[in-house]
Formats: sequence, C-alpha cells, structure tokens
Amino acid sequence: MRKFQPSSLGLSGSLLIAHPNLLDPNFRRTILFMVANEPGEGSYGLILNRRSGKSVGEVIQLTDPGPLGEIPVFHGGPVGTDRLTFAAFRWDAGSESLECRANLELDEARDLTREPGTVVRAFAGYAGWSAGQLEHELQAKAWVVQKPGQEILDPEQCQNLWTSIIREFGPWFRLLAEAPDDPSLN
Repeated sequence: MRKFQPSSLGLSGSLLIAHPNLLDPNFRRTILFMVANEPGEGSYGLILNRRSGKSVGEVIQLTDPGPLGEIPVFHGGPVGTDRLTFAAFRWDAGSESLECRANLELDEARDLTREPGTVVRAFAGYAGWSAGQLEHELQAKAWVVQKPGQEILDPEQCQNLWTSIIREFGPWFRLLAEAPDDPSLN
C-alpha cells in the first residue's frame, strides 16, 4: 500500500484558487488541490468545491459499497469526466500540510474510509495541464496560489469555500467575490 506523502515539488500540495476574473466555466470560482506539478511534464489537480449532488452509490453499482456508497461525488475537472477517481486526504499537523493519495483503487479507497483523520473523496474528472501551460496561466494571473488549511476538507464549507477564501485577500477581492456572475442581474 502506498503511503501518504506531503508533496514538495513545485505547486504540488498547494491550492489553486481561481482569480475572480477567470471566466472559463470549467474553472470559474473553483478551488483546486494540486496533486502533482512537474513544470517540464505537466500538472494534475482536483476541484474541491464542486459537488455533483450524487453519491458514489448512485454513480457506480457496487455489491457492498459500505462507507464508499455515501461519499459525495465532486466534479474534479473537465478532463476524463467519464471516469470516477478516488483520493484520500489527511491533515498533517506537524508539517501543517494536506497530504493526498490520488488515483486509489476501489479497495484502497474503501479501506481508507475507516482510517481516523482521513477524508476520502470521489471525483468525476480531473484538471490537467500540459508542460508549461499552468505556468503560463499563473503569469497571466488566472490563479491565486495558497497553502491549504485544515478547514479545506470541511464538507459544510464546500459550497462557499471559494468566496470565503477570496474575501480574505482584501477589499477589491471581497467586492469581486460578492459580485454576481451576470452584473445585469444586480
């Protein structure tokens, strides 16, 4: 079994928070956890704040889903949306970092749901960038990079997570965060 490991390369282990001016509907007002970031090879992340409204038990047929059946499915990103991916997250208080194990097999995910302090999530799709693509988006200021806090996995904060994080960046961001997507509706 693979071990949890905090990521230390590049942006791995960081949050990418969509800048309020990022209008791409795939990423508008999203928060991504960067699972892997290799500038010369590409990047891989999962959207943490877009629940699909379905649970694993509703999406796939399992003989005995156990605790996996109740896990909510998130829209992980625009790539591979026909595939369900499991990831386990755990907060490491010593290093104050969020550890992630992604692309888990079904049995691994089921076992990890029973580990105290571990949060297993299911994602339909993922976010992927080719070599240099994410770095270009960062230079264009499409994303704000932030170290994750323990509260990032609180399911009660999921829907309002983007707004609450963006508001912390100051008055201008607060104004943009509270503005409607369509200003004509104001």
